[in-house]
Amino acid sequence: MAQTEHPCYTLINFPAETDAPTEQQLKADLEKGDTKTKIEALEKTIRCLLGGEKFSSILMTIIRFVLPSQDHTIKKLLLLFWEIVPKTHPDGKLLHEMILVCDAYRKDLQHPNEFLRGSTLRFLCKLKEPELLEPLMPAIRSCLEHRHAYVRRNAVLAIYTIYKNFDFLIPDAPELIGGFLDQEQDMSCKRNAFMMLIHVDQERALNYLSSCLDQVGGFGDILQLVIVELIYKVCLTNATERARFIRCIYNLLNSNSSAVRLEAAGTLITLSAAPSAVKAAAACYIDIVVKESDNNVKLIVLDRLTALRESAVNNEKILQELVMDILRVLASTDLEVRKKTLEIVLELVSSRNVEEMVLILKKEVQKTNNVVEQEDNDKYRQLLVRTLHSCSVKFPDVCPTVIPMLTEFLGDIQSEMAAVDVLVFLREAIQRFPKLQAVAISNILEALPSIKNSTILRGALWILGEYCRSKDDIQGTMHEIRQSLGPLPIVEDELAKQSGEQTVKDEQMEQSFKKLVTADGTYATQSALTTQYKGKKEEDKKLPLRKLLMNGDFFLGAALASTLAKLALRYCDVTKERARQNAFLAESMFIMASILHLGKSGLPKRPITDDDQDRIGLCLKVLADRSPVIIRIFEEDCRRSLATVLQVKQKEEKEQEQKTRKLATSVQADDPLSFAHLSGRSDFANGEDIFAVSLSAAVGQGGKKDTYDPASSKLNKVAQLTGFSDPLYAEAYVHVNQFDILLDVLIVNQTDDVLQNVSLELATLGDLKLVEKPSPITMAPHDFANIKASVKVASTENGVIFGNIVYDLKSGVSDRNCVYLNNIQVDIMDYIVPATCTDLEFRLMWAEFEWENKVAVNTTMTDLRTFLNYLIKATNMKCLTPDKALSGDCGFMAANLYAKSIFGEDALANVSLERSYDMNGPIVTGHVRIRAKSQGMALSMGEKITSAQKQSGKENKTRTED
Repeated sequence: MAQTEHPCYTLINFPAETDAPTEQQLKADLEKGDTKTKIEALEKTIRCLLGGEKFSSILMTIIRFVLPSQDHTIKKLLLLFWEIVPKTHPDGKLLHEMILVCDAYRKDLQHPNEFLRGSTLRFLCKLKEPELLEPLMPAIRSCLEHRHAYVRRNAVLAIYTIYKNFDFLIPDAPELIGGFLDQEQDMSCKRNAFMMLIHVDQERALNYLSSCLDQVGGFGDILQLVIVELIYKVCLTNATERARFIRCIYNLLNSNSSAVRLEAAGTLITLSAAPSAVKAAAACYIDIVVKESDNNVKLIVLDRLTALRESAVNNEKILQELVMDILRVLASTDLEVRKKTLEIVLELVSSRNVEEMVLILKKEVQKTNNVVEQEDNDKYRQLLVRTLHSCSVKFPDVCPTVIPMLTEFLGDIQSEMAAVDVLVFLREAIQRFPKLQAVAISNILEALPSIKNSTILRGALWILGEYCRSKDDIQGTMHEIRQSLGPLPIVEDELAKQSGEQTVKDEQMEQSFKKLVTADGTYATQSALTTQYKGKKEEDKKLPLRKLLMNGDFFLGAALASTLAKLALRYCDVTKERARQNAFLAESMFIMASILHLGKSGLPKRPITDDDQDRIGLCLKVLADRSPVIIRIFEEDCRRSLATVLQVKQKEEKEQEQKTRKLATSVQADDPLSFAHLSGRSDFANGEDIFAVSLSAAVGQGGKKDTYDPASSKLNKVAQLTGFSDPLYAEAYVHVNQFDILLDVLIVNQTDDVLQNVSLELATLGDLKLVEKPSPITMAPHDFANIKASVKVASTENGVIFGNIVYDLKSGVSDRNCVYLNNIQVDIMDYIVPATCTDLEFRLMWAEFEWENKVAVNTTMTDLRTFLNYLIKATNMKCLTPDKALSGDCGFMAANLYAKSIFGEDALANVSLERSYDMNGPIVTGHVRIRAKSQGMALSMGEKITSAQKQSGKENKTRTED
C-alpha cells in the first residue's frame, strides 16, 4: 500500500567496510561508548547482518545498553536492526529476548514525540510475528486518536497490514476504520482509511462514497485519486453501478489536480463509449497538455490521445472536431511535444478542417521567421513544412494556398533543411497533380533570384528543367538563369572587371577626396570609394549563381547544364521556327562552354572536376547531335524514375500505416485458440510423439519448425553459469526489459552438506550497474533456490556480467568456498530497433557523427542480396535504400541502413559490396562503414557485424557438410 515517506524515516546508505569488525569489538563499543560511538557500532552491526554474518550474543547487549537511549538517530537505526535481526529459534519459536523488545515497542507507541510514534507504526507493518503484535494492539488503537495526522495515518496503515496478515488480532478493523473515516478531517488520513476499506470491505467504502458524492469535488487530490480507482474497479465488475457513479467521474474532470483529471478521463472512456464521454475525456486531455508545464506529462497525455484515437473508429470522428484545440499545444517550446502534436493532428485532419489547420500552421511558420534564433527552431520549421506537405498530398485543394507560402523558404539561408523539404514537396506535388505545375513553376521562378544555397539551387533548377513545358515558362527560366549568371563569357568578363577595378582604384588614390562647393559657399569633401564598393556588393547580391561558380561549385554547373539541355530540347518541340530554335540552342551551349572555360581558367577557388567536366561535355554533345534515344532519356526517363520512386514511397507509407493501424485486426473473434501442448490430435497426427518433440526443443535441438513455442523461446535466454560437476550448479534466465536486465538465477546444491550464507556476488563491465546485492540464503542438501538480481542499463554498449557464488559449510570450515561463474554477455541487439529517416537526415547525421567503424566483409555467401538481408536481420537495422534500387543482377551493391536504440542513440551504416571471383568461385567482398555519435555504439555495432559474419560462415559450413 503506497504512502508518503516521512523525511526522517529514510534508509542510510552505508559505505563499504574494508575490515569487518568482530562481535567482541562491537559489543564493547555498544556497552561503553558514547552516543556517537554507539551509532557507529550499530551501523556496523547492521551492515554485518546484511552481509550474512551471524552474531549470536549481540542481541542482549543492544537490548541492555542501546534500547533505553532516547536519541532519535539511535531509535531510527534500531528500527532497521529489529527488521533484519532473526527473531525466532531454528525451530520457529520466538526468542525470549523479544519480550523486552516488545515492551520497548509499546513505550514508543505511547511516546509524546509524534515522529517516534509514526516511525514505530510504520515499522510494525513489516513484522510477521503475531506474538509480538498481540500485546501492542491497544496502543495501536489509541494512536488513531492522536492529535498529529502523521501518527493517525500510520496507525491506519498498521491496522490495515495487521488485519490483512493476522485478522484474528483485530477482527473489528473494518468497523473501526469506518467510524474513523466518518470523523476524520485530514485528507491523507482519510485517503489511507478509504484505501483500506476498498481492499477489506468494499461495500462499506461504497456506502461512504455514496454518502458524500456531492462533496467529492472539495476533497484533496490524494483522496480523489483513490475514489477514481474504486469507481473504476466497481463499475468494471458490476455494470449496473455505472449510472450511480458516472456523474462523479464527470465532476472530477474539473478537479484542480492534473493527476486526478488524467485518471478520471481514462476511467470515463473505459466505462463509457458514448460520444459525449469520449469528447469530454479528449477535451480534458487537451486542456491538461496545454496547461501542464512538465514536458514529460505532455508526452504521456498525447500518447493517451493517440491511444484514444486508435481504440475505435467512432473516436477518430469525434476527435476530428477537436483538431483546432489540439493545435493549441504548439505553443509549447519543446520539439518532441510539437512533433507528437503534429503527428496526431495529421491523422485527424479532414476535408472539413484542413483549411483552418493550414491557416494555423501558416501562422506558426511566420512565427518561426520572426522569432530570435532559438534552439530547435530550424527543426520545428522543418516539421511544419513536412506537415503542410502531407496535408497537401492528402487534400490537393489546399496546394494553391500552401505553395506560395512554402516557396518563401527557398531563399532563406538559415533554413536549409526546411528548404530541401519544400523542394521535395514541390517535386511530389507537380508529379502527382499536373494542374499545380503552373502555380509551382511561377512561384519557383519568383524565388529563384533570392536562392543563395547551392543545394537548394540545384533542386530548383532540376524542377524547372523537368517540368517547364510552355514556351513562356522555358523563356522565363532562361531569363532568370542569364540574370543570375551575369555577362558572358564569364572568364573574359571577370578579367575585364579586374583590370577595370584596378584603374578605378588608381584614380581614387590620385583623387582620394573630391572638393565640392555647398549652398552656403563652404567646401565639403566626398569619398568615391564608398560608392564604388556599395555598388559592388549590390551587384554580388544580384548574381548568386555566378558567385557559386566563382567559388568552385561546378557540381552546380553540371546541374545547370543538364537543365539547359532539357529546356533547349523541349523548346525545340514547342517552337517551329528554325531561327528561334537555333538561337536558344546556341545560347544554352554558350553558357555551358563558358562554365567549362571558367573551370579550366584557374580563376575560381577550386578547379572543375573530371566528373563535372564530362557531364557538361555530354550535355553539349546532346544538343549538338539531338539523337532521338538521348532525347527520350532526357525528357521521359527522368520523370519515369521519379514516378517509380514516389510509388515505392507511397507503397511503404501504406504498409507502415497498415502495420500500426490496430483497428485492422487479422484475427477474427470466432477463430479457435491453438494450444501447442494440447494439439496432439491434429499437429501430431503423423505419428510424432509430442513428448519427444517437446524434449528435443528443451535441449536446443528444435521442435516443429513451423510452430512458435513460447517455452522454447524462453529457453534460448537461459545461460549456464557453472559446470555440472561443481558443488553448486547455477543457471540464469536473462530477461531484458528496456532499461532493466532481470537475472533469475537457479542455484542447486549438489552436495550432501548444509550450505550456509550462500551469496551470489555479481559485478559488471560496461555501462551497467547492479541495483542491489542479493541477500544470502541457507540451502539444505540437494536443495534448490531462485535468486533474482536486477541490473540497470545506461547506454547501448556490449556489457558483461560476471561474478561467483560463495558459501560456508555447516561443518565449521573457516575458509569460505567459492564457485566462479561463466560470463553473461549483454547483447546490444536487445536495445536496437529498426527506424526510418529521410535521405537528407541520413546525410546530415552521417556528416555530424564523428565516430566511424569500418568492418571488412568476410563471408562465405556468394549472393549480394542474400548477404545484405542476413546483415539486416543480424543487426536489427532497416534498409533505407528502396528494393527497386537493389534489384537486378549486378556485381556491385550499395545500401544505407539505419537503426535507433531505446536510449535515443542513432546508428548509421553504409554497406558497399562487390561480387568478385577467386579460384573457388564467386565471393562477396566489400566494407560496412558504421557511424554513431558515441564510440561505444560504433564499436558495439562493429563487433555485432563481425560476429554475425562468423556465425554465417559456421552455418554455411554445417549446411555444406549435411
